[in-house]
Amino acid sequence: PTSCKEALRFGLNESGIQRIYNPRNQQTLEVYCDQTTDGGGWMIFQRRRDGSENFYRTWVEYQGMFGNLGNEFWLGNENLHFLTGSGNCELRIELEDCANLTKFAKYSSFSIGSAWEKYTLKVSGYSGNAGDSLSHHNGRPFSTKDVDNDSSSRNCAVANHGAWWYTYCYYSNLNGKYLKCQTTTNRAASWYTFHGVQYSMKFIEMKFRPSED
Repeated sequence: PTSCKEALRFGLNESGIQRIYNPRNQQTLEVYCDQTTDGGGWMIFQRRRDGSENFYRTWVEYQGMFGNLGNEFWLGNENLHFLTGSGNCELRIELEDCANLTKFAKYSSFSIGSAWEKYTLKVSGYSGNAGDSLSHHNGRPFSTKDVDNDSSSRNCAVANHGAWWYTYCYYSNLNGKYLKCQTTTNRAASWYTFHGVQYSMKFIEMKFRPSED
C-alpha cells in the first residue's frame, strides 16, 4: 500500500504500525495507521502523550523521523513533504485536556513543501470543535531552534521551546514543551482556541490521509 487509506482498502483495518511504499521518493517506510477514527485511513505523523520524547530539536533532526511509532514521535519533514506534496490530503488533529475532554480540528486541504521551500505549511478548510488555531500559520515556513524562519524579531522556536510554522509567534505550538496541563508558560504544547496558549495538552495526535477516493 502507498498510504494508510490504501491499506484500509486492502483489508488492513486494525490500527497500528504498517509498512507503506511511497512512489514519490521510492522509499518503504514504517508508519502508524489510525484505521478507526472518522472512517480510518489516517497516517499519524505526530503524537504526544507522556513527555517521554524530546521535541525541542534541530532542523536536521526534524527533517528525519524521531521517537517511537508506538508512543511519541515525529514522522519527519522530508517524509511529510513526499507523502503530502501532491496537495490532495486532509489533516486531522486530536487534542485531549486533563479533564479527559477530547476535541478535534480537521482541514480539507493539507500539504508540506520541500526542503528548498523550508517545509512551508499549506492548510485550509477548517471544520471540527477545537477551534481553528492552525490557519494562522498557513503559508509559513518551518522553524527550529537553530533555523529561524519566522516573522518575529526574536526566534519563536527558542522563545516557545518548540519547532513549528511560526509567524509572530503562534496560535498553536503542538511541538512545544509537554507539561501535561500546566498553565503558566507560553512554551506549552498548546492550541489557542482550546484553553489558550499556556495550557499544555495531555494528548495530541496529528494525522493526514489522501482526500481523493
